[in-house]
Amino acid sequence: MSPASISPNYSTLSPALAVGTDEPDRNLALELVRVTEAAAIAGGHWVGFGDKNKADGAAVDAMRSFLHTVHFNGVVVIGEGEKDEAPMLFNGEQVGDGTGPECDVAVDPIDGTRLTALGINNALAVLAVAERGSMFDPSAVFYMEKLVTGPEAADMVDLRLPVKQNLHLIAKAKGVKVNQLNVMILDRDRHRPLVQEIRDAGARTKFIMDGDVAGAIAAARSGTGVDALMGIGGTPEGIVAACAIKSLGGVIQGRLWPTSDDEKQKAIDAGHDLERVLSTNDLVTSDNCYFAATGITDGDLLKGVRYSKDKVLTQSIVMRSKSGTIRFVDAEHHANKWETYARK
Repeated sequence: MSPASISPNYSTLSPALAVGTDEPDRNLALELVRVTEAAAIAGGHWVGFGDKNKADGAAVDAMRSFLHTVHFNGVVVIGEGEKDEAPMLFNGEQVGDGTGPECDVAVDPIDGTRLTALGINNALAVLAVAERGSMFDPSAVFYMEKLVTGPEAADMVDLRLPVKQNLHLIAKAKGVKVNQLNVMILDRDRHRPLVQEIRDAGARTKFIMDGDVAGAIAAARSGTGVDALMGIGGTPEGIVAACAIKSLGGVIQGRLWPTSDDEKQKAIDAGHDLERVLSTNDLVTSDNCYFAATGITDGDLLKGVRYSKDKVLTQSIVMRSKSGTIRFVDAEHHANKWETYARK
């Protein structure tokens, strides 16, 4: 067959997958995994040593260094921020090599610093990227009320409904009884009334100490044994999770939850309606966003970092919403290449 007889569309991407030259493309996904791997390896040296600040500092330093090698023009929209009094990866910081597409960046070098310090499961290094101007600006409101569930009930639940009603809707959508549902929730005193509502409705609770990005992903993915995530958690984590949920096809709904009069006034001054329920598309408006995470400690989603004499092993997940592709990446690294980030 001559080259001329081959259809010119043979190797053309579907229009749904195509991106412009000024948009983040599929090659960005693996670049982002390199960044979360670096943060996980650096923070992982501090697992079980009881010092969450040193663990976080090591992960921040590594993530920032590797972010500056990524081919994009990024601005940190969701950073370590004023909540953590961070000197690096703060909101508004420029990251990337300054070329390529303009992007919003959300970082969480360690989602679960306390988990890392204590050697408890489900600590992750997390990074999300979307087109410039597409990530929600919470105006320094650090917490939000959340509801996350998978694709089956995504169009049925509503954060404004009673807990019992949402649980019955999820059960109906999944074709199970309410007493078969597992609801993930942060173990906090503020959640005692919510826990009672969940149990009174007939569902079961599954507590996590920290790390509600991993919890949100578990609630949105099938086969995890988690049917929903409910309760009040970090606003930045909610926006990061929304980038993942764009690929998974579930839903996250959130409502800002100021913890003080000062926070409340900042939100009002910024034009936020504190009664408004924010959907996945409100938290991240772009349909071309990326999520990457690498395990620091073992967890339900990923294995943690493993060190040996000459190797470092990592496991990561990377998602791209435009294609809906989810990849798991197992990597072997030469240990001597990472001595800079070893615990001193």
